[in-house]
Amino acid sequence: MESLIAITFVVLIGLFLLACVPSGIANANAQFIRRLVTSLLYAEFILSLTLFATYQLVGATPLSVHIAEVFPRSEINVGVYYDGSTSLMLLLVAFVGFVVSRFSIRYLDGEAAQGRYYRWLSFTIGAVSLMVVAGNLLLFFVAWVMTSLGLHQLLLHYRHRPAAHRAAWTKFAISRFGDALLMTALFLTWKMFGTFDLSELFLRAETLSGKLELESGHVAIAWLLMLGAMTKSAQFPFHIWLPDTMESPTPVSALMHAGIVNAGGYLVIRMSPLISLAPNSLLTLAMIGGFTACFAGVIMMTQPSIKRALAYSTIAQMGFMMLQCGLGAFSAAMLHIVAHSLYKAHAFLSSGSVLAKSGLTAPLSSRSVVRTSQLWALVWSAAITTVAYAATLSAFDVNPAEKPGGFVLGFILCVALTTWGWKIFTAGRLEVSMMGALGIAALSVVYVASYTAVDRLVSPLILPPNLFPVAQVILAAAFASLVLLHSVLLFRSQPTWLANLHVHAANGFYIEAVYQRLFSSLVKS
Repeated sequence: MESLIAITFVVLIGLFLLACVPSGIANANAQFIRRLVTSLLYAEFILSLTLFATYQLVGATPLSVHIAEVFPRSEINVGVYYDGSTSLMLLLVAFVGFVVSRFSIRYLDGEAAQGRYYRWLSFTIGAVSLMVVAGNLLLFFVAWVMTSLGLHQLLLHYRHRPAAHRAAWTKFAISRFGDALLMTALFLTWKMFGTFDLSELFLRAETLSGKLELESGHVAIAWLLMLGAMTKSAQFPFHIWLPDTMESPTPVSALMHAGIVNAGGYLVIRMSPLISLAPNSLLTLAMIGGFTACFAGVIMMTQPSIKRALAYSTIAQMGFMMLQCGLGAFSAAMLHIVAHSLYKAHAFLSSGSVLAKSGLTAPLSSRSVVRTSQLWALVWSAAITTVAYAATLSAFDVNPAEKPGGFVLGFILCVALTTWGWKIFTAGRLEVSMMGALGIAALSVVYVASYTAVDRLVSPLILPPNLFPVAQVILAAAFASLVLLHSVLLFRSQPTWLANLHVHAANGFYIEAVYQRLFSSLVKS
């Protein structure tokens, strides 16, 4: 196991070394560079897959591997902390990175600067991978900053485009603010715990978790880590940089939305033993995440551009992921990261095929659709969803009362499935209704089965925080109200106030204009 980890670390070093190749040489040897980067990423994927399988076979015990010392006789060293979260995230990053690299070969074929693109792609994916496997908080922070710097160069691939330049520097400014928060958390961590080693930090956090009163330094660490995660995962009000990065190549958008933007969620999951020491920070994160999900979801539905709609979709999904983290449902958040990454990578890499596919499906004739009572369709959908979800929980022996945020997240899932089924059952066609019922049952099984598998990897490695029943009820009611409002509007004419809201939402509620003024002096070239 240790030898496999060491070999994987060597591959990561190779990815960083490629970034040292000057752009002129890289562009002159673009075919060789892109072939080498893709080969290294393929090797990382195979090694991460082997590590994942080996970790399960040896008993899924967290492992700390010492690689090298930064300073002799010091606590600071280069090491790897490999546990369930690491195994899953490293496999995900390696797979998405390899797919993006392969896709980029044809996408950028013939461009003069593709060599430069591949050296920074190699650097960025290597930095994300290093952040995932980092065995101490200092190395995690270094990889965190390197990821941001690498992404900055990728966003500036088309330097002649003013919009790309403006978006990259807006992202740069917000990232530096997040770096400052994380650096302050590092100083406090060393002051309060005297170590950066993750395994040691988790053990000491476990001894503090039962105390009623903690020192202000411990609470400050939790808040700083939480706020730093918000800047990376595009939470309100730090979300504005993500929709404006559409001037970059599509593979960069895929890598950013499917991988890098998840770094904030991974930070919360990885450092959950420390963040859980301040339950109020998690409550705040849940509220901000819930608001971000609703806020971005409304804007997403009004965007005429496919890529901007996908960008706001990512913000909404990241908000829901942070909501899960705030509720202490870290296993559900990890599952959300995996599912969203795979979906969003496919969505961006296939975005060019949307128009080609749109003409292949003929709309149903209005005469062939016999609508039934909307009330009965809603009742029928709710009944099927409730029975299917309850039966699935029983089959997999999952008790929502024993899982953090189990009831509220289960309720949100049931509301979503009920709404989806309602739209299908309203058509009133027997064959369509039967397929809808089977679809609800299948989705329930897939979600609970996937959650159970991820929970076995993540759950034993974290400390469950205190829960807030009142906050869960408020969040559940808010999501249910929004979904119900959206569904009702599908069957009724839109009032004037909603048409006005559509205009404001299409402009992102003008928050972008505020940021442009704020960063105008920074982005001028």
